[in-house]
Amino acid sequence: MQGSRNSIGYSELDRIPTPVRFVHTVPGAGRLLPSSSRWNSIELDFNVLPQSSNAWDSIPPRYSRSISFNLTIGDKKHFYRFLVFAASITITFLILILLLSILPRRKHHHEPSKDLTLALNQALLFFDAQKSGHYPNDSAITFRGDSGLGDGNMATTQADLVGGFYDSGNNMKFSFPTAYTVTLLSWSVLEYHDKYADIKELDHVKDIIKWGSDYLLKLFIPKNTTNSAILYSQVGSPGNDPSGENSRENDISCWQRPEDMSYPRPVSVCDATALDLAGETVAGMSAAALVFKDQKDYSGKLVQAAEELFNLARNVDPSLKPGTYTSMDDCGGQAKNFYNSTSYRDEMVWGATWLFFATGNSSYLDYANDNFATAEEEELLSDKEVFSWNNKLAANAILLTRLRFFRDLGYPYETTFASTTNRTDLLMCSYTSTLKFPKTEGGLILLKPDTSGPLQHAATASFLTKLYGDYLSLLHRTRTSCGAAVFSLETLSDFSWSQVNYILGDNPMKISYMVGYGDQYPTQVHHRGASIPWDNNRHTCRDGEYWLNRKEANPNILHGAMVAGPDINDIFEDKRSKNWFTEPSISGNAGLVAALIALHAPPSGSSHPNGVNSGIDKTGLFDNIKVVPSAS
Repeated sequence: MQGSRNSIGYSELDRIPTPVRFVHTVPGAGRLLPSSSRWNSIELDFNVLPQSSNAWDSIPPRYSRSISFNLTIGDKKHFYRFLVFAASITITFLILILLLSILPRRKHHHEPSKDLTLALNQALLFFDAQKSGHYPNDSAITFRGDSGLGDGNMATTQADLVGGFYDSGNNMKFSFPTAYTVTLLSWSVLEYHDKYADIKELDHVKDIIKWGSDYLLKLFIPKNTTNSAILYSQVGSPGNDPSGENSRENDISCWQRPEDMSYPRPVSVCDATALDLAGETVAGMSAAALVFKDQKDYSGKLVQAAEELFNLARNVDPSLKPGTYTSMDDCGGQAKNFYNSTSYRDEMVWGATWLFFATGNSSYLDYANDNFATAEEEELLSDKEVFSWNNKLAANAILLTRLRFFRDLGYPYETTFASTTNRTDLLMCSYTSTLKFPKTEGGLILLKPDTSGPLQHAATASFLTKLYGDYLSLLHRTRTSCGAAVFSLETLSDFSWSQVNYILGDNPMKISYMVGYGDQYPTQVHHRGASIPWDNNRHTCRDGEYWLNRKEANPNILHGAMVAGPDINDIFEDKRSKNWFTEPSISGNAGLVAALIALHAPPSGSSHPNGVNSGIDKTGLFDNIKVVPSAS
């Protein structure tokens, strides 16, 4: 279609007999409007409309700029067909838009399809069911009571070790995973306390943390003028205790409610040479001290114990052969089959980092800075990128990266901080890609495919991924890279949601692996207290064999317990006797709670001063840091 500019004289225009129509536009009108003259108009001559009889239309204004298309319609029948066709296309397009708006959309993993408030409430209830000692009268758990009131009181040991948590489905109390549980739950509160408060669970989770931190204070007995320092690693025994008259009965061989225990419960005793246990205990006490910073006396008590234990541990005489607690027969030899620690340097760096946050004392950060690379050198290949009770380096890297992002202290920490940021970016890529770790057909990441219990590792991976995404969001960064690969905030969110949704029921088995959540969940959980009825009768070890081997569902629902989970083929067997499928643990549930609160929606109407509404406390973790970066 050719258009011709008006470039001829005005007198010649006056003699052109072809009448035209004029239109003009008004700002904001969004359409063409009729014009009575050429003044500031566009001339459109399609020769379609009837000829004008207005004599004034043929008077050219002096400054008009017109375009004449000189179009004519030769066959109006075809023109009308065109109009009908165009109308049909328009109507069809509108119908498609309507259908797309009302049809259900495919849900992405990052869409909140689960009731996370309910899930969090139940996940926290599991810790109430695991409490040992004088049981609270106001607990929502109806099948538990006082238990373990003689813990620590043995012929060879006189100590008050009443309290703490039973580790899993048995009645043993392991100090190492208990300290890890306290640390992780405390970390989740320090980051997301506004979310906990918004859903009325802040007091609940703080009560659980204090139940654990009270026990950590009992585990460490400082040295005095006559005795060396003591660190208790275990209460209960998986093997025979020849000192007791019922030595054939123990916490593993006897299937009995904790309230009915009468067999001996020996205590394992360590000292400050058990560096991994010392480091994790320091981390737990330090993180809890930050949670209870408003309770000055209690927080100060935790910090004092943590500092004393850490200074003892880092100054141990090398001739005493410091190492992991499970490498020492009298200290943690019996725990080797349950919580076998493979290194101590990661826990010492972990403990130093948390102690720095709790005190602001830069000497602790110096220790972490000086020893992080060495800890990495000792890290087993099978443990890399796995945050668990055994390895803290992945999480520690995120903590130091957090410090770099929001409170960069400069020299002499730049090298370590840059290294941990790079490691964290690589960690995110390893989780979100399919190149590093395999996933099941149902989408569950297999961080340790040669071991059972994959859900505990998937939960902590979900937590770290969402947490790091929130850090990047506070920096207004929508994506970052790890080498040639790039990951976005949406990618991190998708992965985090995918793992939690899998745990809560979006899996090939169509079963929620958290007991009590959803329509279908495990009913034969490997758990002594849940599997024996609460009927005011004492059940012996022999009675327990019946309750262990029966095929019916447990009489008590262990709300919130995340079981070990499926195998690498997404297959799960709900059988009480198969603990590699159905046994929960406090360390596993701690990771789940952290992931759930990270993914939970922030309080409505709240926002950070920089405009980001992630529900995260950007600076609270740094309240005690008064270090001024060096000028060099």
